[in-house]
Amino acid sequence: MRDSLPQEAARLSSVEAMFKDVFRRYSYEEIRIPVLESKELFYHGLGESSDAVGKEMYSFVDRDGKELALRPEGTASVVRALIQNNLCYNDRPRLWYEGPMFRHERPQAGRYRQFQQLGVEAFGFAEPTIDVEVIQIGNEVFRQLDLSSLVSLKINSIGSAEARAQYRERLVEALTPLTAELDEDSQRRLQTNPLRILDSKIPKTKELLKDVPKLRDSLSNIAKERFDDVLELLTSAGVEYTVDPYLVRGFDYYSDTVFEWVTDHLGAQDAVCAGGRYDGLVELLGGNPTPGVGFAAGIDRIAKLCEQQEEAKYCAVDVYLIPMEEVHREFVNSVANHLRCTTDLRVREHIGSGNMRNKMRWADKSNATWALIVGDTELQQRTVTVKWLRSERSQLSTTVENLVTILQENLE
Repeated sequence: MRDSLPQEAARLSSVEAMFKDVFRRYSYEEIRIPVLESKELFYHGLGESSDAVGKEMYSFVDRDGKELALRPEGTASVVRALIQNNLCYNDRPRLWYEGPMFRHERPQAGRYRQFQQLGVEAFGFAEPTIDVEVIQIGNEVFRQLDLSSLVSLKINSIGSAEARAQYRERLVEALTPLTAELDEDSQRRLQTNPLRILDSKIPKTKELLKDVPKLRDSLSNIAKERFDDVLELLTSAGVEYTVDPYLVRGFDYYSDTVFEWVTDHLGAQDAVCAGGRYDGLVELLGGNPTPGVGFAAGIDRIAKLCEQQEEAKYCAVDVYLIPMEEVHREFVNSVANHLRCTTDLRVREHIGSGNMRNKMRWADKSNATWALIVGDTELQQRTVTVKWLRSERSQLSTTVENLVTILQENLE
């Protein structure tokens, strides 16, 4: 668990705002889900063999003897809310959510035990078109964040549960004689969740996988045709992608289309946003058979990428107001409130005693664009002195009425 200090928090908020804006433009609606859920929800929905449940979930027994867990992901909670509130009755909801998730995993670049996610979920649509819409949402966010050159989209089809069960047998049969050559995690997964071995990042294991049966060969003709339709629609929409035959997702509920955006700028953990279809999950958790598709984005990791793109100095203040003496405080406060009510500028008033040199030092440290100074003359004439802090422009005196125009005309 960790704190997000002001500069990082501002970057996280900026990324979240971009996601929310794109969600709004695609007409997805917000749903809010609890941080604490029944432990059984995740055991049943995600699968006991998934790392998030088997190794990483924070769980405990409360005073009433109920087994609870901090949510390790959002989809299962959204599906529970969908079922309990009958949201699919005569409707096909398109939803988005945000909030902290929790997993007890090894912290690394952009990967924390408490991490922030935003996700979308669309229910009731069996058509490939909705897969493409969800992918386009993610693609548009990365374009708006100017991260398209740092991430790439990988996609695959893992077919139906029946096809995966057949393939699982073939995969175990092929890898069992090679058990001693597999890495430690893959040896464990061979017994619990063999398909996750396909997603191994260990070079030696990846080399061994080149000779095992391919998942696509176990897919039905219907699944293959559906995946081909998804790829054709993506191509028509101008979405660049790479088909990755080794791509699988970590939770049992996925089926057919799976995808993730990856980067090579954040170390070994390369996925920053991932998702896919989960047509059996609603029924598995007690609802009527309902197709679903969605993704979850790791905001901490995406913010790290944005940080690498940024050159501008972090700034939380646009305008820094300075009263030369305490007698000028009331007028300074009225100017500050005028700016807050009539503009989007971020306004900070200097608080504290000291000489003007010290006050100007605080103004400069804030990284503000302007310092507005009020002394006896300004108070008497109901004006302010505008001093540019990031350029060599000469300071000027102006009335409060003209101040907004001057600042907005010179806002970079």
